Amino acid sequence: MTFRPAITVFGLILTVLAVAAVTMTILARLEAGQRRATLAARSLVTDTPFGQIEYKIWGSGPAVLVLHGAGGGFDQGELLVEALAGGEHTWISVSRFGYLRSKVPEDASTPAQADALVSLLDQIGIEHFSVLAMSGGVPPALQLAIRSPDRVEAMVLLSSAPFTPFAPQVDGRPVPASVYNAVAGNDVGYWLMSRIARRQLESAFDARPELRGAAADDLFVRRLIETFSPASDRLRGLLNEAAAVDPDTVYDLESIISPVLLVHAEDDRINPVEIAETISKQIPSVRFLRLPSGGHLLLGHHALLQAQVTSFLSSAEPT
Repeated sequence: MTFRPAITVFGLILTVLAVAAVTMTILARLEAGQRRATLAARSLVTDTPFGQIEYKIWGSGPAVLVLHGAGGGFDQGELLVEALAGGEHTWISVSRFGYLRSKVPEDASTPAQADALVSLLDQIGIEHFSVLAMSGGVPPALQLAIRSPDRVEAMVLLSSAPFTPFAPQVDGRPVPASVYNAVAGNDVGYWLMSRIARRQLESAFDARPELRGAAADDLFVRRLIETFSPASDRLRGLLNEAAAVDPDTVYDLESIISPVLLVHAEDDRINPVEIAETISKQIPSVRFLRLPSGGHLLLGHHALLQAQVTSFLSSAEPT
């Protein structure tokens, strides 16, 4: 009899925890569903020989293809354009293989991604284009320039991700791998971290507070975090990022004839600056903007980069 109060309190605690868990699951899935519907209403999907590809097209002027980083989608590409580019262009932001409504074909290599992107551009009537790519979007961008040299007019490559022969694992990431595993592709886990472990989640994206130079940086980080939701709709794409470091894939950088603006921060804790150094030494026509700080997201330099990217893309346009 003397243990009943303790058992009752313990049972109450378990009940409260169970109710909380169910409530959080419902809220997370509800929010994911709402965002899924919102994104679908803002984008288009077209069939290609590589399966369905999702994209958004807006603006007017010379075409620029926008390739998001790991965990993103066409919505992350939109944010990159707003924060880091400008000028009068037709922007085509694509959800790469496995992200949001884009399918993963049997061959999901970076050369296949490049060919799929060309197929998409053919369907919407775009012959020549420049490329704005960040992080995981850089390997397929490189393949585009290698495989379609007559169509790629210029490339802007930001915080380039590993590709063959670089290893996919990087020492010194901002948070343990377990944190990435907990949020990758998990709607409930990502929703929970975005509310009770926001600072740790921001660190996972190398968005350190000391790197932010203005209120615009805080807004960018907040909006970037939104572009990883719904997490479950981006899991297949995340799993396919390893295709960039497939040892059977060749990156013939010396054959790239497009002018390239290469940007990388020395203190990037996700993709080491050595990747950009390699690119800068092998592509014939490259301008390497090496930033002393800014981390993976190039924080504190967005105003500078917007001016540089806009000027570079404009100078590369045919007269």
